[in-house]
Amino acid sequence: MNSARADLAWAMVRVVFGFWLALFHGKSKVMGDLGPFAEGVGKLGFPMPLFFAWCAALSEFAGGLLVGVGLLTRPAAAFAAFTMLVALYNHRADGVGKMELAAFYFVVMVAAVMLGGGRFSLDAVIGGMRKKKA
Repeated sequence: MNSARADLAWAMVRVVFGFWLALFHGKSKVMGDLGPFAEGVGKLGFPMPLFFAWCAALSEFAGGLLVGVGLLTRPAAAFAAFTMLVALYNHRADGVGKMELAAFYFVVMVAAVMLGGGRFSLDAVIGGMRKKKA
């Protein structure tokens, strides 16, 4: 992105969607009873449903936090995007209302994979520090 306004706009989108995913979707799974969610994962045909439920929960919680602060943005967003793709598949018969949220998160996470954290991210700060050392 070339302009400071565009960089700031991307940071706002990244922060809001990342933290929202972590705090309002992932946190309840990580800190709560994962049993019902694991049952749903098993119904999708995943082997070891508890393991994959934990993977999804951590991709939402830890991945969302990492995207929000812009640290390891691309890999964190890739995991979260895959989780949202599975959520889209899971809600395919539920109508647009259920699919809408997963679609929004999916698109933003794919954008984060493509764009990275941007100028206002920890990735940029760490990258700048590495350049100064070299």
